[in-house]
Amino acid sequence: MKVDYYEMLGVTRTCDDKTLKTAFRKLAMQFHPDKNPGDTAAEAKFKELGEAYEVLKDPQKRAAYDRYGHAAFQNGGPGGGGGFRGDFGSSMADVFDDIFGEMMGQRRGRGGAASSNGRERGSDLRYNMEIGLEEAFTGKTAEIGVPTTIQCDECTGTGAKPGSAPKACPTCGGVGRVRAAQGFFSIERTCPTCQGRGQIIADPCGKCGGDGRLPEERQLSVNIPAGIEDGTRIRLAGEGEAGLRGGPAGDLYIFLSVRSHDLFQREGADLYCTVPVSMTAAALGGSFEVTTLDGAKTRVKVPEGTQSGTQFRVRGKGMTVLRSSQTGDLFIQVQIETPQNLNKRQRELLEEFQQTSSSDNSPQSTGFFARMKDFFEGLTD
Repeated sequence: MKVDYYEMLGVTRTCDDKTLKTAFRKLAMQFHPDKNPGDTAAEAKFKELGEAYEVLKDPQKRAAYDRYGHAAFQNGGPGGGGGFRGDFGSSMADVFDDIFGEMMGQRRGRGGAASSNGRERGSDLRYNMEIGLEEAFTGKTAEIGVPTTIQCDECTGTGAKPGSAPKACPTCGGVGRVRAAQGFFSIERTCPTCQGRGQIIADPCGKCGGDGRLPEERQLSVNIPAGIEDGTRIRLAGEGEAGLRGGPAGDLYIFLSVRSHDLFQREGADLYCTVPVSMTAAALGGSFEVTTLDGAKTRVKVPEGTQSGTQFRVRGKGMTVLRSSQTGDLFIQVQIETPQNLNKRQRELLEEFQQTSSSDNSPQSTGFFARMKDFFEGLTD
């Protein structure tokens, strides 16, 4: 069973980036292979520390790990549609370089890790989408426009002018990494000449400027399943930015938010609403009709003597349950409405009722004031 990343680095789950980096620096120096020659246990520990830091230093990967643990990076992530991939996108050397690279006056550039042929994975993209509660209930297919980058058709993603080709970097010999001694450390860092790509482009493509990709707004179709909840993330693999110089594309993450509804409040698969009922209907009994989220009409019976706050349950009229044929329930809470703007006759009738009413007509208020009287009389005894 894998050790918890926070426990491995000796930090709390709420630690900031500076604390996280300091903790990793201390442990990495302790278990670095150059400081522990021939110690396979120290080497394995060093790799585990790098894996933990690579996840926790990235806000999106850290959020996924906080929610799903190690499962967030297995088999495409939870649910198969919104998780992060198990590939961290950088080597162990890249992780160590991120901490100690400043010793040599060099920092990694943006983007994914470069391979020996100069290709880099494209960046992941985020798209925020808001839908209504009705759309969350039924599901929908949405068409969205995403500003992204695509592979350059002029150079087919190589970044080099047609008819030419990238050349091996003279500084690193095409490896993309260089080594330098720093005290008792032998530090490997990204090549400053080719930025880790292992290649340089002497004659860049005139259309893309050597990047191998061009900006474009892509039109995509997104399937929103019925029953989806607020805050759900949908992953579209390969729909992020195109990679540099023919590298693989990143992923697109759709972050969904569900708008508040004017009538219904959602709690999981159940819906709640408040319905005003006249005083006479509550006293004498009656019924009212409500339109549920699926458009159907349901009649709710109000028993004689119903009190304000009474809740009625309508089974099967709540939200659709995600990837299921089940539905939640609808809970209706009645709110007794006191009559206003009385005419003379109405007032007379109410006054007559008041004169003839007894404690049996209002047992709750009668009981409350009786308990209050007993309480304060008890204080004076």
